[in-house]
Amino acid sequence: MNTWIRALATSLLFFSLIGAASAQQNAATKSRARDLGVPFDGTPGPFNAITDVAGVLVGETTLISGEGKLVVGKGPIRTGVTAVLPRGANSMNNPVFAGWFSQNGNGEMTGTTWVEESGFLEGPVMITNTHSVGVVRDAVIQWRVSHGAPDATEYWWSLPVVAETWDGWLNDINGFHVKPEHVFSAIDSAKSGPVPEGNVGGGTGMICNEFKGGTGTSSRKLSGSDGGYTVGVLVQCNYGRRPNLIIAGVPVGKEISEDPAYAAAPFDGSERGSIIVVVATDAPLVAHQLKRLARRVSLGLGRDGSVSGNGSGDIFIAFSTANSGAAAVDHVVDLRMLPNDKMDDLFAATVQATEEAVVNAMIAAETMTGIDNHKAIALPHDKLRAVLKKYNRLNQ
Repeated sequence: MNTWIRALATSLLFFSLIGAASAQQNAATKSRARDLGVPFDGTPGPFNAITDVAGVLVGETTLISGEGKLVVGKGPIRTGVTAVLPRGANSMNNPVFAGWFSQNGNGEMTGTTWVEESGFLEGPVMITNTHSVGVVRDAVIQWRVSHGAPDATEYWWSLPVVAETWDGWLNDINGFHVKPEHVFSAIDSAKSGPVPEGNVGGGTGMICNEFKGGTGTSSRKLSGSDGGYTVGVLVQCNYGRRPNLIIAGVPVGKEISEDPAYAAAPFDGSERGSIIVVVATDAPLVAHQLKRLARRVSLGLGRDGSVSGNGSGDIFIAFSTANSGAAAVDHVVDLRMLPNDKMDDLFAATVQATEEAVVNAMIAAETMTGIDNHKAIALPHDKLRAVLKKYNRLNQ
């Protein structure tokens, strides 16, 4: 890497670390679904986040600038990058067992053919906007070359996992504002602890059920008698129509019907968007079991009212942090594997955490105005509470 590129990356990392610290403070104080009295099944971990799975880190780069009329290449900009590192700094050199599932394929998650073939996820899961998948993918390779070997000639091959959802209603998506340095910053700033939600990272410009959407997370901790395992979920939600939205069994979208984001759009009334879901667990599962876990994400989205419409890319990946060293190439590896008959509680945890992660994303999101003054309103907390109370579902 050239000296000036290293200097730029160092400067960006410095500011991203300051921003990440501020974002984590905000994450710890911002209201979440449970704070508003939304009832959910299951017991969350201490952060109620994917980072409750030990070793998993999350980093985000958020890009927001400009307002008013769209000028392609200049903005307004409402986008970003999210990085999920399964084994923290060691994610590149110690692959995890993984499985993926496409509920509806109108979207992209690169690298999944090799995940399917090999059973392993090598490196981070990255999430961004639809037209930035290529630059993010290439930047992950560049990052890995510069960090994974003392000599770049020793590193020959990489198939990064990069997923997307479309933020073109609010963001200058054809301006290609996500750059390699934003990817480096997301990876290098990844942390444990509370995860910033809403208008952050790859979720910055996203819309969910025609309210402002974005990044959300949740977790479930199984009882000791069920193994004590943790399941964590992170979503980038950008799917759904307002009338379909259900929260805690209540038809919230029908009760709060005003100001839908796409009311002025030629595609109003059609499913436009996608959702990417990352599931992490410390349970000792192998690849085919993780694919089974990924499939259960669909049931969690169903609880929120998703019908996985034709225009939605609903793509999920699940990985396990157990069985460290399983990808060794020079010796036979002994593995631990949970029996299939013991997976029901993990299935339930995945469904529950997915349902809650989506609602957390919408509650954390704030009203945003983007290109050409397109506006996506935040889910109003007071109206949500009133609707839940009306149906006797308010938890406080």
